Amino acid sequence: MNYKAIIFYIGLFVFPLSGLALLNILYSTYFDYFLSIQSYTITFFLTLITGSFFCFYGKNSVKKITFYEQLLLIILVYFISSIFVSLPYYLSNYQITFVDSFFESISGITSTGFSIFENIKYLDPTLILWRSSSQWIGGLYFLIFLIIVFSNNQYNFRLNHLVYTGNMGSFSKSNTKNILLQISLVYSLLTLLIFIILNIGDVRLFNSLNLSMTIISNGGFLPTNSLSQIFLKNNHHFLMISLIIPLLNIFFLLNCFNKKKLIYNHQEDLFLIIFVSILSLILFYSFNNINFSEIVINVVTSVSNSGISFAKSYDGSIIFIFLCIMGGSLISNSSGIKFIRIYILIKTAAAEIIRLVRPNNVFNNTIFYSEKKIDNQMINLSFLVFISFFISIFILSSILVLDKINFENSFKLSILTLTNTTNSTLYGLSDINFANLLSSTKLFLIIFMIIGKIELISVLILFKRIFFKE
Repeated sequence: MNYKAIIFYIGLFVFPLSGLALLNILYSTYFDYFLSIQSYTITFFLTLITGSFFCFYGKNSVKKITFYEQLLLIILVYFISSIFVSLPYYLSNYQITFVDSFFESISGITSTGFSIFENIKYLDPTLILWRSSSQWIGGLYFLIFLIIVFSNNQYNFRLNHLVYTGNMGSFSKSNTKNILLQISLVYSLLTLLIFIILNIGDVRLFNSLNLSMTIISNGGFLPTNSLSQIFLKNNHHFLMISLIIPLLNIFFLLNCFNKKKLIYNHQEDLFLIIFVSILSLILFYSFNNINFSEIVINVVTSVSNSGISFAKSYDGSIIFIFLCIMGGSLISNSSGIKFIRIYILIKTAAAEIIRLVRPNNVFNNTIFYSEKKIDNQMINLSFLVFISFFISIFILSSILVLDKINFENSFKLSILTLTNTTNSTLYGLSDINFANLLSSTKLFLIIFMIIGKIELISVLILFKRIFFKE
């Protein structure tokens, strides 16, 4: 293992946390929140010193690292970043234990949204901003991992090659900086777009800022106790539009003005929009006394694995739980099995059934009717992800039951953990108090929140490399 290079890259990922801490220092100074400024000052200097030391220590190393080392880097980035993110929680006046602080920070970095806080309105505004910004930086990190690490041709279980990735070509030391800059720029512009949309919808500036960072990362941290305290009945559609943006390929909006490029490169996104539209119409006519915008919000928030919703009851929650499992576009912050892999499995299964009935029938095996065709490797990888996902659910559910959580809630919470979706009334889990869970349960939730981002296959590949060297 090239540990020096790994440490060098960890240092690079620690530096942005200094920027988030500085933002909170400036915010605290401007609005006279001097009681909390000390925790952000400590975090700022610690991240700055640690990042500098790590980069200095590994500056002379060979910067090229293998796929196994990249997987280890991702796991270490999640854990080490979360330690720094947990400091403002731990050093605050709310007497939060380090385990709870770390749990909250991991939930933020992985854009999950599980929270130990029951009443958000009593929180310091700087801490609310810190929670939202931790999700924002976690979403950016994940997109970087998706496009640079998980686009590996040898281990392509993410199947990123099937969708548009910004025409970035092969990755090398010379173009990595350009790739990082492009991802960061697009991500920031989309955040700004959501912020503008929410402001047009008459959402308070502070709430717009926090929500834009949460929504773009498909996170679940809210600046208030519920969405109904932010949105009125007549502006729900602004939230609906905002939630759709991060559901799609991050590069989708870049090609919106080029019709040929949009249709050719984004079949996945176009089919995803069609699926959400048709399902929303079906559910609208199935459920009574729920307006169409709220139905769309419930569908989109589930598919995108955000989980925030206006729902006051959980009729039909099982439908939305299964939508969480599906997930959104491959190159987005959504988790789950992913839409395209489920599409491959369903289309392959349908083809096999048709062959049994009509052996001589010629079946179209293209992906979204494009030039790309479904091969055996894609089928095997999609099925492997599907199986590993449900194995993870079984393991985590078994652990949660030991903490006196009933089987139904354990099953639901396991799915939400692995899809990095916040618990809410929409799924019938809003009454779970994470602060009261056993420390061991929180530890397992932390582990599986990370697995939800990198997938169990990544862990198994890394485990095989470390303990059964090839």
